[in-house]
Amino acid sequence: MKKVVQFESKVEFVATVNEKKDCLMAQDKTQDQPECLWFNIDVLKGHGIEAGDTVRVTVEKIEPEK
Repeated sequence: MKKVVQFESKVEFVATVNEKKDCLMAQDKTQDQPECLWFNIDVLKGHGIEAGDTVRVTVEKIEPEK
């Protein structure tokens, strides 16, 4: 796997998507600054994450098997 990006950020908001999942979001007003990254990702309920918690976001590219 090739790591594309990894960063830490505070969760700004946790929204209910449905009975099985929530959406974790950090979309502050600094999106015009290239060094600031934000996220919006669905996770299964039971995660225990609340607004204000710090999380680490990692994106890795999975290379296809040959």
